[in-house]
Amino acid sequence: MSQSRVPVKINYRKKANLLELGYADGESFELEAEFLRVNSPSAEVKGHGEGSEVLQVGKKYVTITDIQPAGSYAIKICFDDGHDSGLFSWEYLYEIGRHKEAFWQDYLRRMKEAGASREPLFISVKQL
Repeated sequence: MSQSRVPVKINYRKKANLLELGYADGESFELEAEFLRVNSPSAEVKGHGEGSEVLQVGKKYVTITDIQPAGSYAIKICFDDGHDSGLFSWEYLYEIGRHKEAFWQDYLRRMKEAGASREPLFISVKQL
């Protein structure tokens, strides 16, 4: 892997709810928590092969609760919906950063085709 694809700066901007990645060559990406969550490289999201992907719905307001190093090749991102099984390799983060708009448009297309929503399903609970 090229050293240029290893970020030299990783910041989680909590108020903006996004992960900022900076590279030695000056390139940088801002990846929103929702974008990272719906593009998690985990088997829960990607499935176990072509065609077994699981569309992530209702993740519009998801936030990042923790970021942990995973060796020298990745980070583990934990989200407030309990998802924490994706290891985001440097290569994968660079790929989704460089092609963010295409990844996002593909996600929105799949959501529309499924008749699904980015909005979480809120269920009103009455206590008697």
